[in-house]
Amino acid sequence: MNVAGKSIVRALAGLLIAAPLAAGISQDPPGKYPPPQSLTLVRAASPIRIDGNLDEPAWKDAGRLDIQFEWRPGENCPPPVKSECLVTFDESRLYIGFRCFDPEPAKIRAHLMDRDAIDTFIQDDHISFQLDTYNDERRAFQFRVNPLGVQADAVFSELDGAEDFSWDAIWESAGAITDFGYTIEVAIPFNQLRFPKGGGVQTWGFEADRSYPRLVRYRISTHVRDRDKTCLLCEFNKITGFEGISPGLNMQFTPTLTVDRSDTRTDFPTGPMEAGTTDAEPGLTARWGLTPNLMLNATANPDFSQVEADVAQLDVNTRFALYYPEKRPFFLEGGDFFMTPFQAVFTRTVADPFWGGKVTGKIGRSAVGFFAARDRINNLLFPSNQGTGEASLDQDVTSGVFRYRYDLGRGSTLGALYTGRSGGDYRNQAGGLDGFLRLGKSDQVIFQFLRSETRYPFDLAVKNGQEQGSFGGNALMAQYFHLTRNLQLYAAYEGIDPGFRADSGFIPRVDTRMVDLEADVFFYGKRGGGKSGSWFDRIRVWLRGYRIVDSTGRLTDSRVALGGLYEGPWQSLLQVIGRWNQEYYSGRLYDTSDLVMAAAVKPTSGVSLGLEGNLAGAVDYANARPALALRFGPNAEFGLGRHVNFNASYFLERLSRDEGRIYTAHLLQGRLIYNLNTRCFLRAIAQFRDVDRDPALYSGPVQPKSRGLFTQFLFSYKLNAQTVLFLGYSDNSIGTHEIDLTRTGRAFFFKIGYALVL
Repeated sequence: MNVAGKSIVRALAGLLIAAPLAAGISQDPPGKYPPPQSLTLVRAASPIRIDGNLDEPAWKDAGRLDIQFEWRPGENCPPPVKSECLVTFDESRLYIGFRCFDPEPAKIRAHLMDRDAIDTFIQDDHISFQLDTYNDERRAFQFRVNPLGVQADAVFSELDGAEDFSWDAIWESAGAITDFGYTIEVAIPFNQLRFPKGGGVQTWGFEADRSYPRLVRYRISTHVRDRDKTCLLCEFNKITGFEGISPGLNMQFTPTLTVDRSDTRTDFPTGPMEAGTTDAEPGLTARWGLTPNLMLNATANPDFSQVEADVAQLDVNTRFALYYPEKRPFFLEGGDFFMTPFQAVFTRTVADPFWGGKVTGKIGRSAVGFFAARDRINNLLFPSNQGTGEASLDQDVTSGVFRYRYDLGRGSTLGALYTGRSGGDYRNQAGGLDGFLRLGKSDQVIFQFLRSETRYPFDLAVKNGQEQGSFGGNALMAQYFHLTRNLQLYAAYEGIDPGFRADSGFIPRVDTRMVDLEADVFFYGKRGGGKSGSWFDRIRVWLRGYRIVDSTGRLTDSRVALGGLYEGPWQSLLQVIGRWNQEYYSGRLYDTSDLVMAAAVKPTSGVSLGLEGNLAGAVDYANARPALALRFGPNAEFGLGRHVNFNASYFLERLSRDEGRIYTAHLLQGRLIYNLNTRCFLRAIAQFRDVDRDPALYSGPVQPKSRGLFTQFLFSYKLNAQTVLFLGYSDNSIGTHEIDLTRTGRAFFFKIGYALVL
């Protein structure tokens, strides 16, 4: 380790380990916890109207669970506020009501926003609940509502601890702020859920949670959360008494009409803007519950347009492909069925399909998923150890994915995956096995093995430096986790052959053999029940090291990192990491050690502030030489009253050498939203990118200055998650050293979709 790296490690060790110990932190865990409650439900004795007022007679006989355990920052202690959860049902819907008491109702944080705007949503007061409808402790449907009735929904996967907010259901919610706090009513149609077949009595896993953000964000639940357990669903309450319920026909048809026009300036920069043709594309997506356990999704001429602009990312001085998440509704339905440790399924590889079909579901202990699509274009990545190439084939390609998973015991699974793509002279297929093994309450093992076979068209292979003819490769990974209240241990191995390709997924780097080790220690402050007994809520200190070699045994990457994370009042975060890094590029091993700092605070209702910075040794990839990188990025979000939300971020990246500055890149993003109500908003987005280079410090010709501006304006009305109307406009402009920002193209779009549920 060089002198600078040793200094960073020594300084962090002294600051992040000695300080918590000097504060005299007690690390004694609480005593034995009570078992989770069970609740037997009775049918609603009268109709319930979802208006946010719990005044119907049916609520008097509803089952009740008190939200009585503060699990963060306190550790299952009495909470600072009282909350009640009421549950009942009828033949078609599940009803859940909440009474949330607050000693100061004027301080309730509640804003209007789009559904599933989760980063903004979690800053508000809100309730949430989860339904483990198969009672198998592996997967749960999650629903959240704020005091104004704004919705968020997700699927929670126990296997990887992920909340997937891209899942959407059609359900009702309403909230009302009162003189004692607020109330919420929710109705979930059974045809939006999946549960075991049969008319007998069913038992589901259930939890309700209240988020109470003030000086800190208090999290309060109907059950205890044991910090010595790696599982969450295994701690859920149980609700039973469901009898004779059915999803009904469980059919949904969503016809859509999308109209758009794209204008372009073909003779840039002086030519006129040429109007494009107006295209009107009808489409139909259908969902049918083949059985209560199997769901069929099919689409013809689907509308896969995106009205949400991808978050801009800097692609200056990068080696590997950038990742953008899936946002298209057809692929989001049941998307968690296709998740595996390797990202071998990434549906954005399907770009412009003629049609698509999908079946997902669970039968007993078996979970299955299958989808197929016929695409008009074939987008490909060419991964290697040192970078990612890209190409597109203007030819039809057929894609298919099959996924099978079998549940073992109460928390383990074994699975199999097959993916295939073919078109013309192109072929790619991959398949293999994976598993999630729970070894007691604190330990788990995850593994996956895949084998791929690929053949590119001859001209494409020659042009992009790929193997000619058929070739193949393997990918193997194994991970071990140990998690207790104060200690987390992690060990992993991952190996990917040079010839491995996952063209249905997103694996931008191959030819690697990695060993990764990490140890984390947690310290907890003496805070709980609304009492401020400590200057912090939690401190985490960790040490991590990894080493990556290629298939010849040559070192390509290594890291030793010491880091610390502080969490305190005003929902504040402070993270400091010192890393000693090495990176191989173009025949040379570079020292890329760096210091990372990040901070965030949410001091009051509707305000969130953040800052991140990084000073690093770097590689100038364009010129294959060492450099120094400075990265700096503030961000802010403001809720202006209940209706207006504004957020902005700025990112600066500067690469330099002793001779001077190689480039400076600026990325500025802003978003202004006016929410008329819970269903309707107006939004404006602007993304500006400015890169200033010094041509004298480049080995080849470069543009001294390049700029880009993207803007989008959108009117959105959502009756529910699937019945929508969008009307919008977007444009792009670019500029150079010689040319001011000039519009290169513009687009107008209109979309309407109506969900008919039977």
